[in-house]
Amino acid sequence: MESSSSLRIGNIDSRGALVVLEGLDRCGKTSQCSRLLSYLEGLGHSVELWRFPDRTTSVGQMISAYLSNQSHLDDHTIHLLFSANRWEKRSMMEAKLKAGTTLIVDRYSYSGVAFSSAKGIDIEWCKAPEIGLLAPDSVLYLDIPPEKAAERGGYGGERYEHLEFQRKVAQCYQMLRDSSWKIIDACQSIEDVEKQLKEIVLDQVTACKKGKPFSLLWSSVPPHNHRHAAAAAAGNTRNTDRRPLTAQQKVVANTDATGNH
Repeated sequence: MESSSSLRIGNIDSRGALVVLEGLDRCGKTSQCSRLLSYLEGLGHSVELWRFPDRTTSVGQMISAYLSNQSHLDDHTIHLLFSANRWEKRSMMEAKLKAGTTLIVDRYSYSGVAFSSAKGIDIEWCKAPEIGLLAPDSVLYLDIPPEKAAERGGYGGERYEHLEFQRKVAQCYQMLRDSSWKIIDACQSIEDVEKQLKEIVLDQVTACKKGKPFSLLWSSVPPHNHRHAAAAAAGNTRNTDRRPLTAQQKVVANTDATGNH
């Protein structure tokens, strides 16, 4: 299953790489993100570490209260808040990448979809609000059995850190894998995991500096039809082939019509 459609955004000769680390709770993502940041900085690259949810925003503060069990929200509501948290950073993300800054991101849309679908929500419904966000250049999945993750320090401190639920999340993650994913055995030593991640990330940074085009996450609309679908849905042009737009085309079209691309 392909995750995105290629779409060049502007005339970009060189840009930063968008690298996402995913995995179950306590798989070691946060530690490895910090190590990658230090590694790339040491090589002289412009790089930043981002985390989702971003708890510094107003939406992020609502999410933080939910995750720490200080508030209760409907499962669909909290999913949309997680998505909104990513969307409110979308423009800044693109600007940083265009300026040549590589972003190491601790969790992204894949986490949102995996965790929500593990609750029993339809996976396609979960993916829909993510369509149009930037697709990562590489997704590094730190693979660890849920039972092993549960043995690590600090486990159980937040809402989702329960073994049976994490098993379901692991199954949902498997449904989201595509060609951008690299699976890393997170049961290895921290140093061995770090070595593998460094090699993958450096390759991506190099490719993006050479002008690798952006892609959009889970977009079913081919690049040359992207703007046409938006205009048709907004009523600015006729749907000349008279075929109805798909549900995903409508999501992308409505996003374009409101100026989010």
